[in-house]
Amino acid sequence: MGSMFRSEEVALVQLFLPTAAAYTCVSQLGELGLVEFRDLNASVSAFQRRFVVDVRRCEELEKTFTFLQAEVRRAGLALPLPEGVLLAPPPRDLLRIQEESDRLAQELRDVRGNQQALRAQLHQLQLHSAVLSQGHGHGPQLAATHTDMPLERTPLLQAPGGPHQDLRVNFVAGAVEPHKAAALERLLWRACRGFLIASFRETEQQLEDPVTGEPATWTTFLISYWGEQIGQKIRKITDCFHCHVFPFAEQEEARLGALQQLQQQSHELQEVLGETERFLSQVLGRVQKLLPPWQVQIRKMKAVYLALNQCSVSTTHKCLIAEAWCATRDLPTVQQALQDSSSEAGVSAVVHRIPCRDMPPTLVRTNRFTASFQGIVDAYGVGRYQEVNPAPYTIITFPFLFAVMFGDVGHGLLMFLFALAMVLAENRPAVKTAQNEIWRTFFGGRYLLLLMGLFSVYTGFIYNECFSRATAIFPSGWSVAAMANQSGWSDTFLAEHPLLTLDPNVTGVFLGPYPFGIDPVWSLAVNHLSFLNSFKMKMSVLLGVTHMTFGVVLGVFNHMHFGQWHRLLLETVPELVFLLALFGYLVFLIVYKWLRFTAADAASAPSVLIHFINMFLFSRSATNRPLFPGQEVVQSVLVVLALAMVPILLLGTPLFLRQQHRRHARRRQLVEDEDKTGLLDASVSVSSQGLDEEKAECPGDREEAEFVASEVFMHQAIHTIEFCLGCISNTASYLRLWALSLAHAQLSEVLWAMVMRVGLGLSDEMGVVAVVLVPIFAAFAVMTVAILLVMEGLSAFLHALRLHWVEFQNKFYAGTGYKLSPFTFAVEDAEHP
Repeated sequence: MGSMFRSEEVALVQLFLPTAAAYTCVSQLGELGLVEFRDLNASVSAFQRRFVVDVRRCEELEKTFTFLQAEVRRAGLALPLPEGVLLAPPPRDLLRIQEESDRLAQELRDVRGNQQALRAQLHQLQLHSAVLSQGHGHGPQLAATHTDMPLERTPLLQAPGGPHQDLRVNFVAGAVEPHKAAALERLLWRACRGFLIASFRETEQQLEDPVTGEPATWTTFLISYWGEQIGQKIRKITDCFHCHVFPFAEQEEARLGALQQLQQQSHELQEVLGETERFLSQVLGRVQKLLPPWQVQIRKMKAVYLALNQCSVSTTHKCLIAEAWCATRDLPTVQQALQDSSSEAGVSAVVHRIPCRDMPPTLVRTNRFTASFQGIVDAYGVGRYQEVNPAPYTIITFPFLFAVMFGDVGHGLLMFLFALAMVLAENRPAVKTAQNEIWRTFFGGRYLLLLMGLFSVYTGFIYNECFSRATAIFPSGWSVAAMANQSGWSDTFLAEHPLLTLDPNVTGVFLGPYPFGIDPVWSLAVNHLSFLNSFKMKMSVLLGVTHMTFGVVLGVFNHMHFGQWHRLLLETVPELVFLLALFGYLVFLIVYKWLRFTAADAASAPSVLIHFINMFLFSRSATNRPLFPGQEVVQSVLVVLALAMVPILLLGTPLFLRQQHRRHARRRQLVEDEDKTGLLDASVSVSSQGLDEEKAECPGDREEAEFVASEVFMHQAIHTIEFCLGCISNTASYLRLWALSLAHAQLSEVLWAMVMRVGLGLSDEMGVVAVVLVPIFAAFAVMTVAILLVMEGLSAFLHALRLHWVEFQNKFYAGTGYKLSPFTFAVEDAEHP
């Protein structure tokens, strides 16, 4: 079998990388993406590894890059995609990139700081100008009057020559946020007991916030008072409310002069701020140009150093030793790449295979078409090394089982066209780089959706349903005219019988089966639902048993490939006999009844369900005649045969493995007794093989684990119970094909009856109002179809997933392996924004 039907052969290789060329070699391996490194320093802390300093420098650079990227996004700009293929930079370029990035980051910090300071200063000048422009109408001669309190009827300023003639009125002017203005006014009035005059006004123009940059409205206030104690209270209260307080001159001429000076300073400050922002845009332009390639290069450099940290150092420190998993057919490519990368160092890197008893990782190569189907299989668990890969069969079975539940020509065509649009636009950059999570989910499974829609169209033709309506592509096989001519239907008979029956036994009524699918005349029959119930239920059982049997048969290829002939005889054969003796016989009964009985004797046809129940009860029903002679004997033999397979399935494999283990133990003991003298005289010499030649340690090279009979018996008991009960429950699970198909058909019928027929008919009766109602019902119909597609499609998709779990997980697919995760830079390139 090819790699598509079975995972590729993977070998454990040992790499000897010269120290001077180790970085270049690993970088080239990352570009190829063919090997998965094993960590030879698992017992060493991450802070004690050889290249930890280089990794930290890369991480510090990534922090700087994060700051630069945040500044670019803050300015409303986007980073372009890097152009061309960027290799990991040489280690000597790390210092240059670090110096340039630090200089750019410092320039951005300085410019941003200056910009913030200038904006804050400009904001203060604008607030001061707003206070003066709204308050220069107030004069120093202010008086307070209040009608509620007698104390406040006395003017604040006494007449000239009075006892308070030496007191002078003071002013506090400033700005406060609008949501604080009411609370500030109440507190000032209560704290100062009314000995003040406060005026609050909102600014006519919105001012830009120096921090957020958003326009905001401020409230200016002007407070007039006298007395030092009241002034201290006012200043403390305004400080608590974080008010901006500005000097306010008593004379109007002085205020006008100050206002003109503030406007001139604001104009000059705006020019300086504009120059600062222009310089900031220049710095951000350089960041936009340099940051994307730097990000890719530093990610690759960090990945290289992390891979080098997994290597061990030879005793002479002349080379690094690495171990990696690699596909056998890729070994020549890896060897050539390492030779090209280490040619400048004067010493070529060496690659050679080493033995290992560890289970290798699973490698199944995929493309854009098979990736989504392989993802469905991997969702159940990654297959073991060299195990049969069910993904190629899933390409057919998964869309087909979905289509059985979602069969409708119209709905399937909509899904097919949607998927086809994604397939045709898959190479467009805007489509590939879209960040919407829902869109990326649909786009990743576009080929899966394409086949699901195509198969739904096929099953829709079989069900003869297009948006729940039957289509007469071919002439019907039923003739109403022949029935009317030969039955003598009169007007009185038609008036008394609203429902008419077409009898296929009448000559000329049934002309023959419909060429393809279900005859459209059934859509007019009142027993349409009963007919589809029987048809789809039996079809579900046939598909389910066939699907499960196919899963068991696939296990034969696993046993043959791994040389486990005892499992073929002690597990696969009993499983097939158990499954086919019970549920295969059920399929036989269904097909036999279809072929044996015609319309003439349909009324007396026996019930398959009752026969199947009596099969397990070893009984017979007087009202349910046998389908064929000797049926009771055949059923009893099949039940006994199925029950006889249970102890074989339960005890066969454990007893065989136990006997095999004892045989190997006796043989090993005999060999040890014969070679005892030679083993005592032998001496082990390892140092003579050279210092740089190190033997690869592999956990699997140790002696095989001791055979534990209890664990083997327990595992086999679980497998036996799971299979026997699973055959029953999983056969019932396949009835969801019938249930979901009927649910989809009935929802489509409700859509047509409630929206199309009732809604449009109501519009026709209302006449002029139809102009308004037709678009409303049309929009509602479109939304209902969309909801039906999404909800029913998702439900059918999940049920198809469950049915594939039945076939693969419980029959032949262990799912206990692990994927080959090659060291590659492709992920770094794809993750770049």
